[in-house]
Amino acid sequence: QEQLVESGGGLVQAGGSLRLACAASGRTFSRDYMGWFRQAPGKEREFVAAISWSGGDTYYADSVKGRFTISRENAKNTQYLQMNNLKPEDTALYYCAAGSLGNPTARYAYWGRGTQVTVSS
Repeated sequence: QEQLVESGGGLVQAGGSLRLACAASGRTFSRDYMGWFRQAPGKEREFVAAISWSGGDTYYADSVKGRFTISRENAKNTQYLQMNNLKPEDTALYYCAAGSLGNPTARYAYWGRGTQVTVSS
């Protein structure tokens, strides 16, 4: 059974950094897009970043460009999200996604359960 498990979330002060990881199991996603989404309390889930299977194409939400970096290690079936210069508005539950269903900034077949990121001011 396919499974995505996120890790690396936590509490950090504004201006700090965190690195999220998403380990996939049950099938290989080495030929699929993978992505990150987030959902803050009272808000809809939103796209954060996506990466092609080769890593050659990446997409970012405007709100995180220049601060977040997505990467992947296909040999480990794992993707990462390096988050720098974090802001209180980055506080959210961050979800890993894999297997894009067309638009890599929108729909995915597989989802993790999320890891909480809280940024204090």
